[in-house]
Amino acid sequence: MKAVIISESGGPEVLKLEERPMPVPGFNEVLIKVAAAGVNRPDVFQRKGHYPSPPGVAADIPGLEVSGLVAACGEGVVKWQPGDAVCVLIGGGGYAEYVVAHADVCLSIPAGLSFEEAAGLPETVFTVWHNVFQRGKLKEGETLLVHGGTSGIGTTAIQLARALGSQVYATAGSDEKGAAAEAMGALKCVNYKVSDFFDELQHVGFDVILDMIGGDYMDRNIRLLKEEGRLVFINAVRGNKVQLDIADLMRRRLTVTGSTLRARNNEFKAALAEEIRQIVWPLFESQNVKPIIYRTFPLANAASAHALMEDSDHIGKIVLSVDRDLTN
Repeated sequence: MKAVIISESGGPEVLKLEERPMPVPGFNEVLIKVAAAGVNRPDVFQRKGHYPSPPGVAADIPGLEVSGLVAACGEGVVKWQPGDAVCVLIGGGGYAEYVVAHADVCLSIPAGLSFEEAAGLPETVFTVWHNVFQRGKLKEGETLLVHGGTSGIGTTAIQLARALGSQVYATAGSDEKGAAAEAMGALKCVNYKVSDFFDELQHVGFDVILDMIGGDYMDRNIRLLKEEGRLVFINAVRGNKVQLDIADLMRRRLTVTGSTLRARNNEFKAALAEEIRQIVWPLFESQNVKPIIYRTFPLANAASAHALMEDSDHIGKIVLSVDRDLTN
């Protein structure tokens, strides 16, 4: 099979298309003929040598989410059969024509979505559902602030929170991005390159803040939280060493938490997938929430996809089209 590999740590040019052996599904695993693969910021970190694959996952093939058709089933698989259309969160290896995935983590593609749209769902939806709704415990009627509101994570968080009855605010790096976030349901999106988000939003009071920035955002995030507020980290691109006033945290009963999903075991991911299937998938099927696909590249042009990701000019998801016979 063809696969995009990381030939060495470095810039987008280190991504090379090569021939690799086709993987073989093990117990309760399925082999997927990949139609499309989502491109995500962790793929960029892996390419640069900062985010190694977990044990047992192809170390030099990036890609955390795919859609496609089940090509073969390993022993013990009862949920799927060859020909079923699925999307799935994986630990790596998605930039390839075939990939093996745990059967219980796979999800049917929501009705009405293309393979390319479905490829942009697992990593973002799993991340948002676990961090905003499970760890952050966002409830109907509460307020949510999403930093990076037009990223794949951001567009998903805004739409899901809005669809489930929360008031949503966001930050983004341009007026164009701010308008897009507001069109998706954000009541206000602050252009952080022009205004201080704390000054613009201090009158609101937030129950939950989803942050992928860290660093100097920490103090402002804490001050924006209501009593019993929850600050949830999924990244820290401006630095992971911060100062925290513990007395303030105690006095207002704040919660600071966060998570990464890649290294979590299949049992956890399967339980998360089932909750998403029951609660979130109907929102996509009713079109109350929509995947936002910014641009699709052929698999061989993965380097261009990574360059676009690093420019941060996109709104929504970047996707690789792997098998055009399936995606067309």
